[in-house]
Amino acid sequence: MAHLRQLHAALVKSGLAKDPIAASRALSFCAGPGRDVAYAERIVRHHPRSNSFMWNTVIRALSDGARPEAAVALFVDMLGSPTPPERRTLPSVFAAYARLGRAGAGAALHGMALKLGLAADAYVRNAAIAMYASCGRADEALALFGQCPEFDVVACNSVIVALSRAGRVDEARAVFDGMTDRTVATWSAMVSAYARASRCGEALALFSAMQAGGVEPNANVLVSVLGCCASLGALEQGAWVHAYIDHHDVAMNALVVTALIDMYCKCGSIDKARQVFDTARSQGLAKLSSWNSMMQGLAVHGHWHEAIGLFSELKSHGLNPDNVTFIAVLTAYGHSGMPDEAKAAFASMATEHNVEPGIEHYGCLVDALARAGRLREAEDAILAMPMAPDAAVWGALLSGCRLHGDAELGARAAREAVRCDPRDSGAYVLAASVAVRGGDGGRAAAGVRGRMREAGVGKVPGCSVIEVNGVVHEFVS
Repeated sequence: MAHLRQLHAALVKSGLAKDPIAASRALSFCAGPGRDVAYAERIVRHHPRSNSFMWNTVIRALSDGARPEAAVALFVDMLGSPTPPERRTLPSVFAAYARLGRAGAGAALHGMALKLGLAADAYVRNAAIAMYASCGRADEALALFGQCPEFDVVACNSVIVALSRAGRVDEARAVFDGMTDRTVATWSAMVSAYARASRCGEALALFSAMQAGGVEPNANVLVSVLGCCASLGALEQGAWVHAYIDHHDVAMNALVVTALIDMYCKCGSIDKARQVFDTARSQGLAKLSSWNSMMQGLAVHGHWHEAIGLFSELKSHGLNPDNVTFIAVLTAYGHSGMPDEAKAAFASMATEHNVEPGIEHYGCLVDALARAGRLREAEDAILAMPMAPDAAVWGALLSGCRLHGDAELGARAAREAVRCDPRDSGAYVLAASVAVRGGDGGRAAAGVRGRMREAGVGKVPGCSVIEVNGVVHEFVS
């Protein structure tokens, strides 16, 4: 950029800076990855004869970068210039609105495309479909998709994403099955749709079909598959994916690293998770999400000392803890029977780290106090919450009452938990268990089960999952 500024100064002195072709070359360099997009923005705004290439290049760079709102502002400036927008302009603005989640403004841009006669262009139409998909407007995306005059794989991929985000996974699969040609992005979208809907068995089956078809999975597919392996406890399949990543030189990034750590932690292989984390950290690939996942895994497996040790190292690696970090820290202290340390960590969130405690953090604090038998203190923490407690927070207290046999407080906690979520069978089951442990001879427990029947709430059956020779088997009681 220092050399570019010198060259630009020479262009200005010679008068060549007014030439759109010369200015375009300088601007194109500035708008490249890792350079100075703001400098390019100033060039296009102050040039006396900015052409469409100049406007489009900078709008696209801003849309893809850290300031999509600046792309919209520059587009507005373009509308006031002598250069009208054209088919290569609108897709970048649609992408900016998608990143900003501004579906209404995106719909207005769609209306502009119709007025300008650009809406039928495949490039513009696909960008509009992708915008609607990203903003969760599945019906609008489907309506545009129906206007495609011929098969368009990009449009199909966007519609699959739109339907999956709306929870309409079977409709997304119907689009997938009807495609005459599929790209790796198609497979990725469908596998991700199943993973998002917690239909992990179908996601893994589709991944197997993808491989049978000779399609090389990308990092996005592998992250979705690893998430499914974590949910199912399918360690063998998860380890196979890890080996695939190593043998096929799949580019490792923070998403892949975090997915691997999460999979190994949830499958019980904490040592392997730590090995992945340490390797990624030494290579500079471990971002905050990877640290959080590792700390959470250590906390859940009872390795509180290691979890807190990682927390103390964050600052030295240039990382600041976020709300997820403190969930891991509070979980570590809670599972290790250290309520005072949990209270201190909770108090430090806002004062030392500028992280506002959320309802999840209050739930962790209540859980830490309740596990340690400090039930009244846990109840006081709930009553002092700045937001309304949910069923999970009362459930944490109810679990502590069951553990320590406090039937009176357990009954209060159960009433509140049921009030927050009348369809949650877990609260009824815990309340009955507390009543039995309170020594009432089963009368109160029978009453709880009676109220459960009256409310039409059924007990969720128990489920166990095991993996044998790479095949996941599920058993329901």
